[in-house]
Amino acid sequence: MTVHYAKMTEGGRLLVPVELRRTLGMQPGSDVVLDLTDGELRVRPLDRAVARAQSIVRRYVPDAANVTDDFIQERRASAARE
Repeated sequence: MTVHYAKMTEGGRLLVPVELRRTLGMQPGSDVVLDLTDGELRVRPLDRAVARAQSIVRRYVPDAANVTDDFIQERRASAARE
């Protein structure tokens, strides 16, 4: 594990060292997700956070399931009943 240091600047800006940005594939304007857990700040690129969430959902959804189509059908059926 390599430790990197940074300073908080005016307005609460934090400069992520270039080595970390390259490793994470972060470019100027990249969206990131911030998590605060046990007093520690975690910064992740949005695409990695989404990929992790998708992998968690896949554990609970059968491979053949099309969640979006099922949801739309359910909503249409509900609307038809009303």
